[in-house]
Amino acid sequence: MDRCAGTGVVTVDTVKLVRLDGSLYNYTLSGEPLMPSPRALFSTRVAYAAAHVVVDPLHTSQPFTQPVIDWDATLAYREYLWSLGFGVAEAMDTAQRGMGLDWPLALELIRRSTAAAKATGALVANGAGTDHLPSGQAFTLEEVTKAYLMQCEAIEAVGGRIILMASRALAAAARHADDYASVYSRVLTQVRQPVILHWLGPMFDPALEGYWGASTRTEAKDNCLSIIRAHKEKIDGIK
Repeated sequence: MDRCAGTGVVTVDTVKLVRLDGSLYNYTLSGEPLMPSPRALFSTRVAYAAAHVVVDPLHTSQPFTQPVIDWDATLAYREYLWSLGFGVAEAMDTAQRGMGLDWPLALELIRRSTAAAKATGALVANGAGTDHLPSGQAFTLEEVTKAYLMQCEAIEAVGGRIILMASRALAAAARHADDYASVYSRVLTQVRQPVILHWLGPMFDPALEGYWGASTRTEAKDNCLSIIRAHKEKIDGIK
């Protein structure tokens, strides 16, 4: 196992592969590896990488509930992704939100990543959601809206751009498409810059079943597009 100088990227000489009978064997790589070279941002599209964080194993006793982040290694990996022309979709991967980092730690990640991006002119957008609301409790649409706005304002306060994440609390509180339209309308009219919308279906998160007030993907798509059309000046894209 080797570490590429200056990138924080680890390469391996041997990988485990599966035989037809299901048994494993070690395959040794041969030849020179193809190493990516720095390049400019993509000319026609913006590609975001949802980068993970690096946990400090020496100081973390419970990595999934109380992680201690190795900030130097975490930011070094983002710098590597930026050097390849990617933007970074920060603090929104499911390993970080909803089953990993709490909101205060996510905001610290956002703050550090945003500062590092500004220093080099790189691109980063940050997940804003409602995950600081206690799980297992019922919330009103007003409370969900305020939770969204709190995270959006915190991200904007550190100079960050926003990815508006799908909300478990909203999925639990909303009863029909108009409820989603009402919450998103209030949030989108108050953000400073256009946001990227984020939508995960129940195959990724069962708590998001029926999102956009729909029972089918076609209906969900139509309801989502209706919100986008109504606020197109505040929408920069959708994931």
